[in-house]
Amino acid sequence: MRRFAALFHDLDATASTAEKVSLLAGYFGEAEPGDAAWALALLTGRRPKGAATTAVLRELAIEVSGVPGWLLNECHAAVGDLSETIALLLPEPEAVGEESLSETMDRRVVPLAASGIGGKRGIIRDAWACLGGDERIVYHKLIRGGFRVGVQKRLVARGLGEAFGIDPDVIQHRMMGGVEATAEGFARVVSDDGASERLVRGYPFYLAHPINADSAGGVEGALGDASGWLCERKWDGIRAQLVWRSGEATLWSRGEGLIGEQFPELLDAARGLPDGTVLDGEVLIWSGGRHLAFSALQKRLNRRVAPSHQMSLFDDSRGVLIAYDLLEEGGDDLRGKAMEERRGRLESLLGALDAVTRETVRLSEMVPVRSWADAEAEWARSRALGVEGLMLKHRRSVYGVGRTKSGDGAGWYKWKVEPFTADAVMVGAHPGSGRRASLYTDYAFAVWDGEGPARELVTFAKAYSGLTQEEIERLDAWIRANTTMKRGPFRQVKPTQVFELAFEGLRESDRHKSGVAVRFPRIRRWRDDKPAAEADTLATLRGLLDMRGGAP
Repeated sequence: MRRFAALFHDLDATASTAEKVSLLAGYFGEAEPGDAAWALALLTGRRPKGAATTAVLRELAIEVSGVPGWLLNECHAAVGDLSETIALLLPEPEAVGEESLSETMDRRVVPLAASGIGGKRGIIRDAWACLGGDERIVYHKLIRGGFRVGVQKRLVARGLGEAFGIDPDVIQHRMMGGVEATAEGFARVVSDDGASERLVRGYPFYLAHPINADSAGGVEGALGDASGWLCERKWDGIRAQLVWRSGEATLWSRGEGLIGEQFPELLDAARGLPDGTVLDGEVLIWSGGRHLAFSALQKRLNRRVAPSHQMSLFDDSRGVLIAYDLLEEGGDDLRGKAMEERRGRLESLLGALDAVTRETVRLSEMVPVRSWADAEAEWARSRALGVEGLMLKHRRSVYGVGRTKSGDGAGWYKWKVEPFTADAVMVGAHPGSGRRASLYTDYAFAVWDGEGPARELVTFAKAYSGLTQEEIERLDAWIRANTTMKRGPFRQVKPTQVFELAFEGLRESDRHKSGVAVRFPRIRRWRDDKPAAEADTLATLRGLLDMRGGAP
């Protein structure tokens, strides 16, 4: 456990990609298989759920440390991170042991989920008796569900590849869908015999680079002659791979989760595909001859999974896969073939399907463009068509792993429409996490509702990205000097600061007082030139909602 805690802190302390890969390779190359398996699971987001609540941890810390609750709150405000605050306040352990990561997980983390309050308290007390300060910080994050570290799955794959001499792309494919946190599960990831491939597994997703048409030279300057590119609509759905092998169908999301139970019609349609087929595409909800807003997909994803496929649960709407790539045909991996060839094979395969299957698995239509001027005209129509813009795919591009491209630029690019924007008033803030735990970096925003003296600010979004470090530090100082009320770590502030927010879409929602929620909000700029009284109104947001079509 001590070695893993050191890895966590070392990774958190560096922004160097090369150093992170070196740290990961060093750890995995020396760790016991059981520890390496748990480390791999934790670093790739596969953490045990339902371990312990913050309330249980906080109450027990007050009891054991003898520190009153108000003082713990003040310490938390100063330190910024509750896991670290509690570790600092606790008495020294009775005897620091040499417990491994796998022992800590098996004895002190996993059993918490099945324990009552008394059992949880006993397990945590025992952990405090043998874990040192840095280990306690990591332990608290694990049991509270706040374990985060600044490494992407691709970096973990590179670290493993360096440690074991295996292509990181192969490692990432074997990690698809998660790895069982056992020595045997880890061995299947790093074996060199190729026997670890799972029958129903999809492939790591290939991601597109954003392109900025406003930069010098525009799209043509960045990509060259338009004749070398294929053009498609960028659908506002869920990226997914539909897999059909040996009588088993699976549907994988980009987050590497299985979502087929929420879209049973797609699993049924997979049975009409030839054996050994993997399709890449976008899942949409279709009803009344048109695709619905993204919120319709969220309803499917948030619905509790039924014990068996019951299409009656989903009213008259249906899930549809807009297929735009063929990754496997007849069991043959096509990812190394050129995009143009894969597209031709996809058209032939889908064209041979029966009419019923083609209603659910549909071919993504090409957007015919002879020049970048044609492409720009089609891009300008995106909002009216309910899509996010255009996808540009080089005819020679292979299907890579993650956001990669060849040296000659033969990759994929996404040309998105300009986001919606609104000028909003900041009304509160939470502290960040990790290296920003001592700063207020997560902000709540509101717009005006009503007319005249009776109008009020109603919340509609939270955002934490878009400011520079200098702006964050300046805003943090302002927040501390202009707090009007505290509720735990949250500070309500004087409603005087205006920010321009950008967001991808919006929908009706009871999550905020405004009744509206936005997708992917981020701060575009700090409007210190604008008084709060001139911020946007709820009526403005509802106008954007009407423009977008709102929730179905």
